[in-house]
Amino acid sequence: MKYVIIIVRVLLGLQFVVFGSNGFFHFMGPVPEIPGQAGAFLGALISSGYIYVIAALEVVGGLLLLLGARFVPGGLTLLGPVIVNIVLFHIFLLPAGLGIAGIDAVMALFLLWIYRFKFPAIFQRP
Repeated sequence: MKYVIIIVRVLLGLQFVVFGSNGFFHFMGPVPEIPGQAGAFLGALISSGYIYVIAALEVVGGLLLLLGARFVPGGLTLLGPVIVNIVLFHIFLLPAGLGIAGIDAVMALFLLWIYRFKFPAIFQRP
């Protein structure tokens, strides 16, 4: 089980570091045109500059996951709202990416369950 935890932690961390860094450096090439409300939503995030806050949270949260077990709760705390919004975006606006978003959510929930002792206010009765 130890290796599964490490693999999930590293995969999730790498994904957010790479895609968050792409928000700043655009090394993956231009973003394809996204039609409809999904494109309008992303356009608003980009034009307002809010996308940079999201990218920064992704990079920092991903790095915390990669640094080691001690920093996983901090990484999950930063990435939790981002993952929820990714899943909701794909449910309501762009269902094509729901599979990957679901996998991310499952990996984050798995880590949250493994590190539940670090979140006593959520998982323990008073």
